[in-house]
Amino acid sequence: MLVTTYNVRENLKITLSSIEQQDYPNLEVIMVDGQSKDGTLEVIREFAGRHEGPETSCMVRWISEPDDGLYDAMNKAFKMCSGDIVAVCNDRLCKPDAVSKLVRAIRQGGAGCIGAHADLVYVDGERVVRTWHMGEGSLRDGWLPGHPTMFLKREIYERYGVYDTSYKCAADYEFMVRFLKDESNRLAYVPEVLVAMFYGGISNAGLRNYMVSFWEGCLGLKRNGVRHPILISLKRTLLVLRQF
Repeated sequence: MLVTTYNVRENLKITLSSIEQQDYPNLEVIMVDGQSKDGTLEVIREFAGRHEGPETSCMVRWISEPDDGLYDAMNKAFKMCSGDIVAVCNDRLCKPDAVSKLVRAIRQGGAGCIGAHADLVYVDGERVVRTWHMGEGSLRDGWLPGHPTMFLKREIYERYGVYDTSYKCAADYEFMVRFLKDESNRLAYVPEVLVAMFYGGISNAGLRNYMVSFWEGCLGLKRNGVRHPILISLKRTLLVLRQF
């Protein structure tokens, strides 16, 4: 599990609590902090301290140092991890068996299965702002999985590379386009809400950020040789609007 932080003390408590509740027996938690000043570091140290020693089922490593933003921190976290299956977890896992279900889906996915994803909800405190029933689809129809729910085999990062930090809002989108444009790569789908995403991330925090995300999405499609990038991005926007 890759966790990136910068002045998110209260949300981090929720994220780490949901990780501790997981029934999966062998978790690796990598935390990369951008030198927080709000008490986030104390939360990280307490969590790491609870998982010291050979008896723990959760191995923890962490650093706190300057970075060049979220995607740079995510790349640092990947370089620190050693697991065969990798997931970014900056939100709340909704069920104690969330990790187990996604890992099981990958292992049972058969040939061409590179990872798994599930449904998610966006939350503002305890209030559900919108629900994202991902289903299954194709890139050309504007569909992509919810990145916060996605568990990927390590080999995908090694084959296609990590997050492109030249993108301000849509590096996760471009990263997924990179490997899902190849239709031989399949994601298993778990039709349950397994992640509650904290509302207000960099790609959905206001109209200006959404417009940046839209055009960066078009750019990511174009750079990856996907035809009709503007049309696909418009279709993606319609799928988002249906969530409300």
